[in-house]
Amino acid sequence: MDNQKSANLTRSSAGLLTVQHHQAFLAAAIAVSEDAIFSTNVFGEIISWNPACTRMFGYTEIEAARKHISYIIPPDFLQGAELMLGAIAEGEPIDRFETFLLPKNGTPAHVVLSIQPVKDDTGAAIGATMIAYNSSHKNQADEKLGRLAAIIDSSDDAIISKTLAGIITSWNPAAERLFGYTENEAIGKHISLIIPVDRLSEEDIIIAHIAQGLKMDHFETMRITKGGTLVAISVTISPIVNSDGKIIGASKIARDISEHNKAVEKQSVLAAIVNSSDDAILSKTLDGNITSWNKAAEKMFGYTEEDAIGKHISLIIPPERLDEEYYIIGEVKRGRKVNHFHTVRLAKDGRHIPLSLSVSPVMNDKGEVIGASKIARDISEQLAAQERNARLYEQVKVLSAKKDEFIGLASHELKTPLTSILAYLQILMKSVTDTQGQVFLLKANLQVKKVIALIGDLLNVSQIETGKLKLNPERFDICRLITDNIEMVSHTNKKFTIVFESAIKELFITGDPHRIEQVIINLLTNAIRYAPASPKIVIHLYQQDQQIKVGVQDFGNGIAADKLVEIFSKFYRVDDHNTNISGLGIGLFLSQDIINRHNGKIWAESVVGEGSTFWFEIPI
Repeated sequence: MDNQKSANLTRSSAGLLTVQHHQAFLAAAIAVSEDAIFSTNVFGEIISWNPACTRMFGYTEIEAARKHISYIIPPDFLQGAELMLGAIAEGEPIDRFETFLLPKNGTPAHVVLSIQPVKDDTGAAIGATMIAYNSSHKNQADEKLGRLAAIIDSSDDAIISKTLAGIITSWNPAAERLFGYTENEAIGKHISLIIPVDRLSEEDIIIAHIAQGLKMDHFETMRITKGGTLVAISVTISPIVNSDGKIIGASKIARDISEHNKAVEKQSVLAAIVNSSDDAILSKTLDGNITSWNKAAEKMFGYTEEDAIGKHISLIIPPERLDEEYYIIGEVKRGRKVNHFHTVRLAKDGRHIPLSLSVSPVMNDKGEVIGASKIARDISEQLAAQERNARLYEQVKVLSAKKDEFIGLASHELKTPLTSILAYLQILMKSVTDTQGQVFLLKANLQVKKVIALIGDLLNVSQIETGKLKLNPERFDICRLITDNIEMVSHTNKKFTIVFESAIKELFITGDPHRIEQVIINLLTNAIRYAPASPKIVIHLYQQDQQIKVGVQDFGNGIAADKLVEIFSKFYRVDDHNTNISGLGIGLFLSQDIINRHNGKIWAESVVGEGSTFWFEIPI
């Protein structure tokens, strides 16, 4: 009996020891926990407080003991306090409740709180145990990751990651834009997706560097897009290391350098142009210090590039012209270009070189003027040519004046005997009675009149060129003038029918009736001359506001469009090879000048095979 009782006592002691051990293990676990673990009674008073609580809240276990739970709850979070106290009183657990608790330093800490009620043997709530996990560090990490993700997503550079086996694991929006593959199309594929076949060996070199933990900076190469276009890129590749320090992949930043390469190429082309230019091209700062100097500048001014760069631009400016530099720099600072500025500059050997300068502002990428670029052209030969031309012009003027003087004198001297011949012919026509003689005299009379008209035209041309053709304006009826001209021309050209089509019966205008008559007669004569097979000619007259418009229409062969451009030029003939058509080609030239002097305009409209209409318009 005693032995049995002793055995039971031993087993009971062993069981009691096991519970004590269990409590010891729990206490040790709570003591070393990274999470704050504290307990309260049913009234919300703190009755236990582990070391992590001290680290999180700043209060020691003694400071926290018997304090009410509201002691570590911010005033603005009383609703959270009510929820916590409710859970304690009702014995209901709360799992991972996010709230803020108040440390000793007064700065609320964001925590994730779990509450587990503690009950007695009857199931009544006697308190609660709370575990608080400080989520601030996690939030900071999440925020950092979020910022990194935002940077990667918003980057203009393609950012790609891959495993050491070359499998793509990330692909940002810029990579989509650059290579044409979406994220879904790229992730999981081998990086050779964007590597041209002839450049696949580059991948082995890259992976070998990454496997050794080496970074590759600004590796310039070519990659291929989804559409098959080759893209020039600069790649920076870095190893990706896990938490154990093991290299598990690579991160690539790829920048499209196509435009950069084009810019470099363009710059090279421009540099070649500058160096091969026959014009001196140089640049300078706004202070006037020379910053570039091409070969032509060396040749023009005699200073080498080494002699000139760094020197002030006054090196090549004569002292008496230094004020020009202030003017030029002033214009450049305002962002204005100075074009074809004629001046003189000084060579190393003392020669004065006449130049034409074009100066442009040089701007930085912010649009700020930082200097000036000059193109200087030697105009010595040009000025010499101008001087020669001026001398020639004066000589031509003298010869032209003599020519005009001769034409005037010849016209006067020729008109006198021709007028006498015409008078004698008219006398003879009265005395000769036989038909044949009358025909001969009539033809002779007509030819003499033509010669007189030609001499008159030549005299008019001479007067136009010397500015001596004068107008004698007066008020006259344009309708009456046209009717008289029709009668006069019809009298000597009886096989032609000239029709005057106009709704206007009388219209008085101011002008020189003799000169306007000269124009109308010339247009009618041309219509007869160039449309001999068409017997009908129509004259039109319109009034448009304060203008009159007169047109002479024929129904001949018409004039080609390319000839209409030249038709009013001096001595121009539409059909110069047809010797049956008389005239010197000055009638339309004279007509144009007469109409221009009346502040009007003259032009021609024509359709080949249908005829032509010559119009003129002058103010009433």
